[in-house]
Amino acid sequence: MPNPKKSRLRHLLKAFTWRFIASGTTFLLAWFFFQDDAQAVQKATSIAIAETILKMALYYFHERAWYRFGRLGREPK
Repeated sequence: MPNPKKSRLRHLLKAFTWRFIASGTTFLLAWFFFQDDAQAVQKATSIAIAETILKMALYYFHERAWYRFGRLGREPK
């Protein structure tokens, strides 16, 4: 039988590692596009931070909408 505490920890660690990979990718893309700019690193960092915050907020509201309105895969009441 799976251990619920280990499962929660695993999900939490996966969320953080995925966020690191996704934001790192955004940083690298932004840096690539701005590489000729003297402030490329600062711009890429700002974009990666904004992207992280915005996507976390959008994901939260997406989840809330699915919880409230999504019926797919739920047991009928």
